[in-house]
This record gives sequence, C-alpha cells and structure tokens, in this order.
Amino acid sequence: MASEYVFISDLHMGGDEQLTALDFEAELLSFLADLEDRGGDVELIINGDAFGLWEYAEVTGPAKLERVIDDHPRVFEQLRATGEEIDITLIPGNHDYDLACYDAHVDRLAEFNVTLEQEISITREVGDGRIWIEHGQQHDANNRLPDWGNPDALPVGYFIVQRIVAAAGRYSERARGDWLRDIQSVAPMEELPRWLLSNYFYREMSPYLRAVVVPLLLFFNLTLLYLFGTVLEVLGILPARFFTDNAVVHALGIAAIVLEVIVTVNLVIIAVLLLLAVPLWFFRRDLRRTLERFGVMLSGVRIGQGDQPFLNAAKAVFESHPDVAVFVYGHTHRASLTRWGDRVVVNTGTWLKKLRHVETWFSRLPGVYYPSFRLTYVRIFGEGDRIVVECEEIKTEGSIDLTRFQRLVARHPPSPDPIPARTVIDPDGRLEHPDTSDSDSDLDRDTGQHSAPVAGDDASADESDRADRERERSR
Repeated sequence: MASEYVFISDLHMGGDEQLTALDFEAELLSFLADLEDRGGDVELIINGDAFGLWEYAEVTGPAKLERVIDDHPRVFEQLRATGEEIDITLIPGNHDYDLACYDAHVDRLAEFNVTLEQEISITREVGDGRIWIEHGQQHDANNRLPDWGNPDALPVGYFIVQRIVAAAGRYSERARGDWLRDIQSVAPMEELPRWLLSNYFYREMSPYLRAVVVPLLLFFNLTLLYLFGTVLEVLGILPARFFTDNAVVHALGIAAIVLEVIVTVNLVIIAVLLLLAVPLWFFRRDLRRTLERFGVMLSGVRIGQGDQPFLNAAKAVFESHPDVAVFVYGHTHRASLTRWGDRVVVNTGTWLKKLRHVETWFSRLPGVYYPSFRLTYVRIFGEGDRIVVECEEIKTEGSIDLTRFQRLVARHPPSPDPIPARTVIDPDGRLEHPDTSDSDSDLDRDTGQHSAPVAGDDASADESDRADRERERSR
C-alpha cells in the first residue's frame, strides 16, 4: 500500500468524431508529469469513466480502447512514463464498463503501467483507517450494471448514450461551431431540450430570422404592458390616450410604425397562445394520467439526480465497515466534500467542460449555457495518527466559447462554492477544517436525511433532491 493516494475521475476520453476531443489535454499531461517528477510512495487512482467507451457506435469490444489509445497517444505515453515512478490504478465506471468485461484490457493497459482492477469498489489503507473507492454508478437506477462483467447486461443509460450522445458526435461537424460535442457536459440530461433550443436560437437559427424574432421577444413584455394599459383605458381607470394613440408615440415618427407592427404581431401571438392554452392543458392532463396508468411518466426516464443516493450508500458503508474513514466516488460530475459525523464523503468531480444554465438580461430570450472547467483532484494521506484529505483545483485557461450575442445578453454565473482545501480526521473523531467555520453541521448519521455538505460544485444537487421528495409526496 502507498502512503499517499491521489484521485481523479470522469475524464471521458474517447467517442465518435468530435467527442474524442480533449479540451484539458495540456492540463492532464502537466498533472501526470508533476506526479512523475514527484515520484515516491504515491498511488494515482482513477475511479471510473476514464474513457468514453459507450460513446463509440461503430466499434465494439476491445477495439474501443484501441481507438482511445490511437486518438490520445500523448496521454498514454505520459501514463507510461508516470507509471514508472508511481502506481496507477484504474477502476471501471459506467461509460467505460467494457473494461470490466474483457480481460484483454488488463494486459493492454498494463503496457502503459496502468493497473486495471475490474471491480465495482476497492479499498486502500491510510493511517489507522481505510478509504472506500468506487465510481458510484451502482447507486444510479439508470446506470446500475445488473450483472457485473457481462457485456450484454447493460442499463438504460447505455442506450440513451448510444442514441443521443454518440449520435451527436457523428453529426457534430454539421453544426455551426463545435457546440454539439458538448452534449456530454449537459447535466442532468433532462436539460437537453432546453440546451438544444438555446443553441438553435443563438447558433443555428438564420441570422435574418433571428433579427426578426429578437425584437418580438424583447418587446413582448412591453406588449403585455400595452395590453394591460389599454384594458385600463377601456374601463375608465386611466384617461383616454394614455397608452394608445398618444403624442409621445407619434413623435417617434417611422419608429412608431415599427413599434406598432411589433406590438400588433405580439398581440396576435398572445391571442393564439391564449386560445390554445386551455385545450392543451386538458390534453396534457389527460395524457399524463393515461401514461401514469401504464407506469410511464410524461417526462420520460429521469436521468438527473441529487447526491442523496450516494450519501445513503456512504452511510451504509460507514455502518458496515467502522474502519472506513473516507468514502470516495465520482459519476455525478459535481465535486464536493461532505462531512458525515467523524467521516468524510468526497466526490472527485469531472474534468469535462461544465455547462451551467444562466438567465439573460432580457427575460424573454432563451437562457445561455455558460461553459467552465473545474479540474479537481484529491489527495489522501496519513499525518501521524490523523488522516488528511486535501482537495486541489488545477487552474485552466479553457475557452469560454460563446458567440458575441451570447456574451452580450448572458448574465455571468456566480462562482461555484469553494471546497475545503484541507480536512483532517482526528483519531478522537473530530474533523478539522482550517478554512471553514465550525458552525457547519454534520450529516445525521442515524437517518441520512439531513444533508449538510461543507461545500460543493453547485446547488442543483440539493434542488434535485427536494424535487425528488416532492414527487414522492405527490404520488
């Protein structure tokens, strides 16, 4: 066993066409080179989804890994060099589940000094305790592998990736720009329709059509105000010609005519929407009831989820294995560190581009998916009789990759919550966070229902958990 463990996950290297692009290649090579230079009694553990093998549609079996190796020779050569100085261990996730199905992968990765452990979870000793390590897909109903090691026993998530993500890779070159390959960064996948609409509006729509649509959308609120004011005039609450046919509007000249045309078109649209709203509401209500009788939800398969299933899994591990001090997982792409009494739960995040939906300065325009990177890795080591967990972030100059119009209208997203840089687990059961307040509450280890993370990647996990509970109550 090593004296220090370094964790990364969810690199998702590989995929058809543009999906094989690696935005963070320079940072990954530098990270591996630094580990090579340090050397020593260190083990790098990649806890799942190192490769995007599900994202290949035209090759099968071990040929998928060969494609990844061919597409990223510099990364594999650096793995070989780093593996000569430290141990490198890889466990399969769901996107690279093929690694668990074919023993040939063990020997092939060994050629690059990477040890493949074809297990759902592994453990490592640190100080007087242990680290529990897994990818986490087994706690995700849509990506749970029902018969580990069987290449034909695939979850629903595989077919979603094959039909949607891999297809996006094949058609990505037809798009204006390379936005379509970022489909892997859309999370949860229920966001796909809104993400597609946003990119259609800002990238694919004809600029001439957009020049017509944008004024209509921008003046939509003005139209509603105009309609409301007209009603008040008719009712006698406001004086005549206060909104309609007033001198200020006439003073605008030809601009007044354009404004009147926009308002008129919007009024027609509002009228049509009002006429359709009532029958569509009844139709949707009846359709939902019908689908629920057949056990199908109108929204389809729910892909996204909060972190509660994984925290529950950590709770079960802590209860059944008292010597486990740290539970490490990935899968959700949300880097976080969560206190659980005198234990710690760590999510290693992702190195993929992250897309965050932000509203625009103009409410009627579609939201923009703001790209960013959060290249995190975790170090766990013993320090005397204590266990230290350090979370570090690699700075990157990743491109924002937004059109000029998107930059003009989009609000800037708030910075993600910081993750404690250093957490110390004392043998007497106390947790020390030098850079956080002592007022942070622990999780309820008895019920597992009071989730109080010290820090995380964003608030969507908690919002998703609350939505899950509301759905359950409504049933």
